[in-house]
Amino acid sequence: MTTGPIWIGPSILSSDLLRLGEQIAVAERAGVDFIHFDVMDGRFVPNITFGIPVARAVREATRLPLDVHLMIVEPEKYVREFVEAGADTVTIQVEAAVHAHRTLADIHEMGAIPGVALNPGTPLSAVTELMPFIGNLLIMTVDPGFGGQTFIPAMLDKVRRARDLIDERNPNCRLEIDGGIKASNIGRVVAAGADTFVAGSSIFDGTNQIAENVTALRRAASVLAGSDRTDSPNPG
Repeated sequence: MTTGPIWIGPSILSSDLLRLGEQIAVAERAGVDFIHFDVMDGRFVPNITFGIPVARAVREATRLPLDVHLMIVEPEKYVREFVEAGADTVTIQVEAAVHAHRTLADIHEMGAIPGVALNPGTPLSAVTELMPFIGNLLIMTVDPGFGGQTFIPAMLDKVRRARDLIDERNPNCRLEIDGGIKASNIGRVVAAGADTFVAGSSIFDGTNQIAENVTALRRAASVLAGSDRTDSPNPG
């Protein structure tokens, strides 16, 4: 189980895009720690989402860290543009990066936090050699491509093993989870060792209760796992 601060960030993939700026502002006031930005290209995953102009608009809408997840082929072609658009963390999929180390080094040199994501079927061994070079390890707990999916329970063991890998090779790395995170399961995932959570439909659920949903996640992460949010990347 992690002993560090718990960070929670909403995925704008599940937001009402006609009210995106308003919903980001509500989430920020509710105390979220970052904004998660899913980039999908219709090739690596069967969906197309947001690009660089939307990233710039989100950057202008909030002071929160912008967590960009590139679910795209050839991510090395686009990392600079996303960093220049305002990304604080850029996470690439290890399955899509032929020269992952080089791309991670480029992200770091540009001033952003480099991250690596693993699909549910990708073994942790795929990132073992990369661990010293990343600041964010993202474990996908659904098959990527669409929001609103159900958490895969078998991924809990992978989260535990990921925590062991981080503790052994790079204790400063965050362990981020994306996919099906709700108040009903976040405590178990914290107990397994995760410290950073992406929540889409459990925050932006169409009920205009964004603040209440954030509070429920925070309470469940703390009470069910015995954790305590003691720090945050949120500057506001």
